[in-house]
Amino acid sequence: MTMARVLIGRIQGRSARIGVVGLGYAGLPLALRFAECGFAVRGFDIDAAKVDTINAGRSPVHGIADARVAAAGLTAHGDFAPARDCDAILICVPTPLGPHKEPILEPVRQTLASLAPHLRPGQAIALESTTYPGTTGDFVLPALAEAGLRVGIDAFALYSPEREDPGNPEGTFGRVPKLVAGATPACLEVGMALYGAATPHLVPMSSLAAAELTKLYENVFRAVNIGLVNEIKRISHALEIDVHEVIDAAQTKPFGFMPFRPGPGLGGHCIPVDPYYLAWKARELGVPSDFVELAGRVNDAMPSYVVGRLRDALDARGVALRGARILLLGLAYKPGVPDTRESPAIEIFRLLDEKRARVSYHDPLVPRFPATRRLHGQAPLLESQPLTPDLLAAQDAVVVITPQPGIDFALVRAHAALVVDTRGVYRDAAVRLDAGPARGSLPERLNSLPPHDDAAVLQFAGAYGPTFAGVGSLPPGGAGGSPLDGAGRLHLETPGDFPAGPYPAYHRVIQA
Repeated sequence: MTMARVLIGRIQGRSARIGVVGLGYAGLPLALRFAECGFAVRGFDIDAAKVDTINAGRSPVHGIADARVAAAGLTAHGDFAPARDCDAILICVPTPLGPHKEPILEPVRQTLASLAPHLRPGQAIALESTTYPGTTGDFVLPALAEAGLRVGIDAFALYSPEREDPGNPEGTFGRVPKLVAGATPACLEVGMALYGAATPHLVPMSSLAAAELTKLYENVFRAVNIGLVNEIKRISHALEIDVHEVIDAAQTKPFGFMPFRPGPGLGGHCIPVDPYYLAWKARELGVPSDFVELAGRVNDAMPSYVVGRLRDALDARGVALRGARILLLGLAYKPGVPDTRESPAIEIFRLLDEKRARVSYHDPLVPRFPATRRLHGQAPLLESQPLTPDLLAAQDAVVVITPQPGIDFALVRAHAALVVDTRGVYRDAAVRLDAGPARGSLPERLNSLPPHDDAAVLQFAGAYGPTFAGVGSLPPGGAGGSPLDGAGRLHLETPGDFPAGPYPAYHRVIQA
C-alpha cells in the first residue's frame, strides 16, 4: 500500500493528527474546525502569550468564543518538536510587504526551517498563506527534498489558501468552498481527503500556481474595484455630486454591475498587500501589471486625500490644521474587529501628527494605540477616549474612519462642530466643503421665511413644534411679544445638525 493510501486511510478514520502553524485569524478557525470534526489537533505559534492563552482554554482571536477554544481541546506549542507526530501540517503564517512594496516571505521560510528537523515520511505539508504564484514550489518542495522526502511518494505538498473573514464568529472554513491543489496527482488526492474531512465544499485545482493565482485574483479584484470607486468619489467631489447617490442609482441595474463603496483607504492583511504580490511576480516575468499597480496607488493615496479634505474644510471655517484638535473614530481597518494591520487610520494619524494637529481617537475595540509598520514599530502613548458630549464639543473636527459597532453616531452629529465622513455613515453629508445647511433642513427653511413676518414664523413654529421642542423653545410672545430678534431671526438654539452662529451656517458633516 502506498504512503498516500495509508495517510488517506488515517484521515478517513479520524486517527490522523493535524498540526496548524500560526494561530491567528486564519489558523485558529482552521484548527478548531478540524478538532470539531474529531481530529487531534496541535497548534504552533512563536507568540508565547497566544500559546498560553489557548492552553488555558481561552481565545486570542477577537470574535472566537473562549468556550469554543476550551471545548476543542487544542494543545498549543511554542517549539516545533511535536510536529513530528503530526500527519498533516497546515501553515498559516503572515506574508507581509517590505518598505518598497516587495513580498516578505521570511515567516514562510522560517516556519519551514523550524519544521525541517521534524519532517518525516508520510506527512502532508499545506501552505495556506496568500502569496505569489510559485511560492509553494519555491519553498515547500525544496524543504521536503532537503529532508530526504520524495514529493508525491514519501510526502505530499499542498496549497489551499485561507478564505477567512476576520470578525465572523463562525469562520468561513466549512461554509465557503475551499481551493485545493497538489504538487502531484497523489498530493491532490491526499489534499482532497484531508480537507474533505472538514468541509464538503472543495474546488480541486490543476496546479499549485493556479491556486496561488486564484487567491490573488480574488483579492486583487476587490482592490481594483475599490480603487475605481475611490477615484469616482474624487471625481464626484470635484463635480459636487454625492458619490453614494451615484452608486445607489447604478446598482438598480440588475446585470453587469457590482456595487463597491469608497472609503479612506484599504486595510487588513490581504486587500492592501496582494496587488503588490501580483505586480512583483508580473515584473519578474516581464509582464506589465499597470492596472493592478494603479489601483494600489489610488488606494494608497486615499489617507492623504482625506487629510486634504479635512484641512480645506477647517480652512473654510477659519481653523488651521496645525494645532487643531482632531478626533479619529475607529482605528481598526474594518468594523467589528480590533485588527489595525495596514489600517488607513494609522496613516491618517501619521499625516495629522506630521502637520502638528492634536490627535486623539475613540475605538471601543482598540483600547491602546498599537505599534505598527507605518509608524516604524512605534506606538504613540494614546488610549481610546470615552465618547462623550464634552469630548466631541472640544474637537475642531471628528473624522469617521471605521464605524465600529457601538459608536453613537447620533451623539457625534449632535455635538461635533465638524464631522468628516469617509464611510458614508451620514447619507446627507455635504460634498462641498463650504456648504451651508442641507436642502430642506430647519435652518434653510427658517431663512426662507420673510423677515419680520411674525405670522409666518408662528405658523411655521406651530407646524414644527416637536422639532422646536427638541432643540430650543420660542420666547414668550405675550402681549405684543415677538419670537423674532431685531434682525428678524428666530430665537432658537441652533438646530441639532448645525454649528452655533448666525445663518447661513456651514453644513456640519462633509464627505471625504
